[in-house]
Amino acid sequence: MLGLAAVLLLVAPAHGAVRVSPVGVRPSATLTAHLTGRVPQTLSIDGRRVATATRATKRIKLTGVTAGRHRLRACRGRACTSAAFVVTNGPILAGCPVLPPDSAWNTDISHAPLAADSATLVGAQAAGHDVHLDFGDTQREYGIPYAIVPAGQRRVPITYGTDGADYGDESDHGPFPIPPTAPIEGANAQQPDPQEGDRHVLVVQRERCVDYELYNAVRVNGGGAWQVSSSARWDLTRNTRRPATWTSADAAGLPILPGLLRYDEAASGTIRHALRFTLPRARSAYQAPASHCGTTTDLSAPAYGSRWRLKASFDESPYTGPALAIVRALKRYGLMFADQGSAMFITGTTDRRWTRTIEDINQGHPIPGDAFEVVAGPPVTNC
Repeated sequence: MLGLAAVLLLVAPAHGAVRVSPVGVRPSATLTAHLTGRVPQTLSIDGRRVATATRATKRIKLTGVTAGRHRLRACRGRACTSAAFVVTNGPILAGCPVLPPDSAWNTDISHAPLAADSATLVGAQAAGHDVHLDFGDTQREYGIPYAIVPAGQRRVPITYGTDGADYGDESDHGPFPIPPTAPIEGANAQQPDPQEGDRHVLVVQRERCVDYELYNAVRVNGGGAWQVSSSARWDLTRNTRRPATWTSADAAGLPILPGLLRYDEAASGTIRHALRFTLPRARSAYQAPASHCGTTTDLSAPAYGSRWRLKASFDESPYTGPALAIVRALKRYGLMFADQGSAMFITGTTDRRWTRTIEDINQGHPIPGDAFEVVAGPPVTNC
């Protein structure tokens, strides 16, 4: 079943504004329009009139609304305002779609053709290495955390140059709504401000549905500002890419959030997106939606953005619960190559409920790297 995430993009003319809620409703469910200004107002979706609002709130039955990004428009006379929402079969987080349904991250690749060099790519770095779930159960320093903030979160300055690394010319500049207590990758209860590592910070803003991502982040003045090496802003309602050759908070120029493995979605039995993973070497090339180049000219190394999937013949019978959901997601949505690191490491968020799943996949029933294949995907851009 398709899921619906109604997402705010506010435009406020003099007569008022409209927002939509609750978000995350299904196609057959109901969307509520919240209006300011005088009523009545005429409501339409993508130019099709659906209702007349005579009060500040109006419930709208979503009938015949297809997957994709839509716009609810509220008009009084010639004065109109609108809010965007997304109908998606992909993941929803904090009431926001984690990118539209036709995003590469949310695309089923189970029947996609193989890349001509699939065997070479797998043999060079994946073979001989098992999948490793690179997050913990009680160890907060493992995995990549994220924070959820309200639409009105205070924005703070972002500066560049942590440890002398400055990608400000390839960054979206602040101020960003990063809270003073935002968790930093690599932190733990005793050391909330790690001194090394990638130190990613991810923040999702409710209602506005924007994902803010920082790399090499350091709290300044108790979190009243942040120093970083790079920063990126992602509208979760759109399929946007970085300019050609730009990086992001991730090496490949990709957003990190869409590829994170979260316990709740695995426990639900269905993971609806590709997973972020690393390999030691990346070719000086990229495939959409990636935009940044790796460091080697060796053709046995994959381009950033390449998609890998678990072979359909891989035996699922040893797995149950969240582990089975992961195996099935690897067959249907696969992996996306996002950064250089340890071979076949999959990124997720730390959660104490992961214990059995980590034991199942990292120890009890390993998934070998040579059980994967590389799909053809978009054309490779050489750097």
